[in-house]
Amino acid sequence: MNLKFHLPDFAVHYHFNRVFLAVLKAYPEFFHDGLEIASVYGTFPQSLWNGGRIVQGVFDKNTVKTVVREFDKLNIPLRFTFTNPVITEEDLKDDFCNYVLKTANNGKNGVIVVSPLLEEYIRTKYPDYKVTSSTCKRITDTEKLNEEFNKNYDIVVLDYDFNNRFDVLEKIPYKEKCEILVNACCQPGCPKRLQHYSDIGRMQKALCSYLKTSQRVPFNPEKYGAKDENSDYCPYMKYDFADVKEHRTHITPQDILEKYIPMGFNQFKIEGRTINAFTLAEYYLYYMVKPEYLDKARMTFYCNLINKNVISSSF
Repeated sequence: MNLKFHLPDFAVHYHFNRVFLAVLKAYPEFFHDGLEIASVYGTFPQSLWNGGRIVQGVFDKNTVKTVVREFDKLNIPLRFTFTNPVITEEDLKDDFCNYVLKTANNGKNGVIVVSPLLEEYIRTKYPDYKVTSSTCKRITDTEKLNEEFNKNYDIVVLDYDFNNRFDVLEKIPYKEKCEILVNACCQPGCPKRLQHYSDIGRMQKALCSYLKTSQRVPFNPEKYGAKDENSDYCPYMKYDFADVKEHRTHITPQDILEKYIPMGFNQFKIEGRTINAFTLAEYYLYYMVKPEYLDKARMTFYCNLINKNVISSSF
């Protein structure tokens, strides 16, 4: 059974992932046997439909074409995190998001969804996209989870609260359709997670509205009906590699190889769309590299990142 990983982010971490994929191709002996990069997920900045994380900045349409083309050459699917839970009918008309889907509509790529309204729109207008049910839905009831498998989803991303609950995991049908988040930063059982995603969705929409103005005044989210992202500060947004490993929901590489793969799960998601390159590199090395090659792989990866100026520069 292949070991499939879904990586962050094709836009924010574009150069970073291109370098990693080059190292993977050049030095396959560094990596676990059967390793496959099943997708790179994320969003282009100024995507109103984006959710889960606030993504700031602007990418022009030519850059969108370049990113889509280059990952298509690598035969690695993109999955768009269109997981904003506060989408309205008017939002479906968004020019940029529709442009992105038209540009990447090659039958290989996918979308990750939360909003039933947006999901129906994409299924109707862009039927060639594979559709993933997002962990942002916060489905923690096993009956509701089983109902999700009966819907037409290519993949269902499990809520991280199911991690390491093997009594529940063993009973899940269609294990091959499950994607498991291995390094969740959020606290287990977080009571504010759904509200946080709604706040993030409103903030993303506010940013997109602001970008359409002259931008001569500072961004004020409250003017656009969103709460300041710092007004209800969440300490788990500023996590580090060591802290996350202490969560009961954390999954180790040994767990993946010795427990999850034998059970029939083989799709795993590494979180990190908005974290720094050094931390993300450590996650990649931790999960995908054989322990005996860790030092060699780290030096090879970091040297290539520095030579490509990835660590010190953005897109």
